[in-house]
Amino acid sequence: MKVIKNPTSIARSVLLAEADAIRNAVDLLDDQFDAAVETLLHMTGRLVVTGVGKSALIGQKIVATMNSTGTPALFMHAADAIHGDLGMIQTNDIVLIISKSGSTAEIKVLLPLLKRVGVTLIALVSARDSYLAHHADHIVHAYAEHEADPLNLAPTTSTTVALALGDALAVSLLELRGFTRQDFARYHPGGSLGKKLYLKVADIFPHNQCPKVLTSTSIKDVIFTISANRLGATAVVNEAGLLAGIVTDGDIRRTAYKHESFWLLSAQDVMTAGPVCIAPDDYAVAALQVMQERDITQLVVAEAGHVHGFIHLHDLLREGLV
Repeated sequence: MKVIKNPTSIARSVLLAEADAIRNAVDLLDDQFDAAVETLLHMTGRLVVTGVGKSALIGQKIVATMNSTGTPALFMHAADAIHGDLGMIQTNDIVLIISKSGSTAEIKVLLPLLKRVGVTLIALVSARDSYLAHHADHIVHAYAEHEADPLNLAPTTSTTVALALGDALAVSLLELRGFTRQDFARYHPGGSLGKKLYLKVADIFPHNQCPKVLTSTSIKDVIFTISANRLGATAVVNEAGLLAGIVTDGDIRRTAYKHESFWLLSAQDVMTAGPVCIAPDDYAVAALQVMQERDITQLVVAEAGHVHGFIHLHDLLREGLV
């Protein structure tokens, strides 16, 4: 009678097998990896990544990661290379060849052609005694003893290890170059990720009103100011025009319940003194973090006590940061 395995049990064994293979790859890192990174760090051309089958798919992801972290890279399918695409390679480029066995027919055809061009070759390969490993200038050892499937056929563990080592190469280069948040933003200008990296408070608050009242302003006029500007709050400034506090519509409601002489109060009686602020030059995502931590929906934009305006949670929602 055939035993039906639990899917969760199967998945657990797959993930553990791949995790073990990555841990094993850590122990296999050596001077060859250092040399490969050093070569890539000082290259004057581009990184050309190639492979066939599942290795080609892994190569495309590595190319995307390299490009987004400051290493110019492109993908060339090993099979297409011998049918014209080899022309994209220049002598100052570096070629990263991904292969589990390192001895496929495509690799054996491609390698002599690459040698003829004169490029530096990095092999990301499982078998160190392979044809590819013997002819490469540097070896990144992506050893995978066994695939995750019971037949040991489907590229699973081997592709996971290759992908992880590609990330290791990219991040090593990133850190050694001193790649900054601003550099990352330059390569990711689109979408919510890009906005988190470059959008500043100063890009948002000028579109809002800047409600302000004096500390002596009557509670009635404070309510009028908050209602007229539709931000749910107003800044409170002293006679010198410097920020003294903030009054929100929530402050109004809470105070109204507590004071029978509510209409005799002024802004100073209701405000929260020394409110949390955000500077115009701060990133919008920092404003979002403050709002989330303090469970508030608006922030006064101020610098050195001078009120510039307001930024509201709705602004950040509209920009796609939430």
